[in-house]
Amino acid sequence: MKSLPRISGLLTVVALSAALIGCEQAPPPRFGLNPVVMVNNEISPEYQQEIANVLAAMFGTPDAPYALPESGLNQQRLTLAAGAAWSDKQGVDRGLYRKHCVHCHGINGDGRGPTARFLNPYPRDYRQGVFKFKTTYNPAKPTDGDLRRVLNNGVPGTSMPSFSLLTESELDALLEYVKYLSIRGEMEMQLSQYVYDELGETEKEDANGDPVLDEDGNPVMERPPLDPATNAEQAEVVKELLANVLGPWQEANDQVINPSEEELPADNRTAKEIGKSIEKGRELFFGTKANCFTCHGPTGLGDGQQNDFDVWAKEQNTFITTNDDLAKSIKSQHKAIAELVREGKEVAEDEATLDADEARLALRDPIAHEFYPIRNAIPRNLRKGVYRGGRRRLDIYCRIAAGIAGTPMPGVGAAGPGAQGTLSEEEIWNIVDYVLNLPYEPASNPQPALPWNSDQIAN
Repeated sequence: MKSLPRISGLLTVVALSAALIGCEQAPPPRFGLNPVVMVNNEISPEYQQEIANVLAAMFGTPDAPYALPESGLNQQRLTLAAGAAWSDKQGVDRGLYRKHCVHCHGINGDGRGPTARFLNPYPRDYRQGVFKFKTTYNPAKPTDGDLRRVLNNGVPGTSMPSFSLLTESELDALLEYVKYLSIRGEMEMQLSQYVYDELGETEKEDANGDPVLDEDGNPVMERPPLDPATNAEQAEVVKELLANVLGPWQEANDQVINPSEEELPADNRTAKEIGKSIEKGRELFFGTKANCFTCHGPTGLGDGQQNDFDVWAKEQNTFITTNDDLAKSIKSQHKAIAELVREGKEVAEDEATLDADEARLALRDPIAHEFYPIRNAIPRNLRKGVYRGGRRRLDIYCRIAAGIAGTPMPGVGAAGPGAQGTLSEEEIWNIVDYVLNLPYEPASNPQPALPWNSDQIAN
């Protein structure tokens, strides 16, 4: 018992020491740039910082997002979704994205939250502005209703849960923040492409338009900064780029797939009528016109073509392939230079090219090493009866008509309002009936047993 005062005193000293030293506070979260986009477009560190500055001026920070008036985004909803997770005195939950979404989708909306690596499929990367499950034509953006439906229902067969217990205002805030992250990500890609196409080092010219030379007679290079705040021409360009990004979002409601009422299957169809539609759907599924079986397999198990990638994996796979090709080229260059040296030939230009390629690879390799394992886009096993985009007949109709954006799944319906598709609306509804019937259909239909007659049995 005598040791208790000593322990108590020790704890007091530790507590006082901690109070005097202070607890380290984590820095506020920041949006990061997409390293794949930056390296692919060979954006210099100076331009990367300037792109980050422009994005910060346009969109704010994870703790203080800004809704540009042109964007149509709701500032109040963004504020409710952004920042640290906490509840105010009225019991209103704030920081909803950080509370419910960031551990999978990440601060940037890049699908790289702390749990993302362990999930299959990986969480969605919003930055390309591509959304899979929607009721709009491909490649149109989703409507607010589409995003809300995913939040309400979750995505069956994945780690994306339902958030149906959230209030309407909370769901509104989250879908607004998802749109915000997507618009910001698309704007980042637009800015980097503009820098790659239009800016970069150029030869400095004097008042007469002649090149300015240094002491050695070489042209002096200058780098025009990306600064739309002081450059009126760049300011107009940024407005145009933003309009390019916002336009499809603002037009989403005009791109909704609306099957004609004349072709809608009646709710009171007889079993015979449904069976006839299923049979037509089966013929289309295994026919060359719809060609569903090529990917989904001869029995609908998803065991057809499995070697393709979605757009997110394809971007990374292309990046890795480029790295591999660059590494092979560097190896060949080393051999070629060694041979030239043995022959006593000049190698200065070859070595300069080699140095540049090695520098490129040194930038690219660390980025590739951060990728999660790349997975193929495996077609859905339709016999499970699990439909990630929703199991309503309209949901499946939209998947077949428009395809699934960002994936190898093509659409067989009209490409837009008033257009003509590969299949008619009636044929698409036939396939819907067949797909919904697949979980209950035998995987194989063996021939009836032969009668026990030796004359009919092959020897």
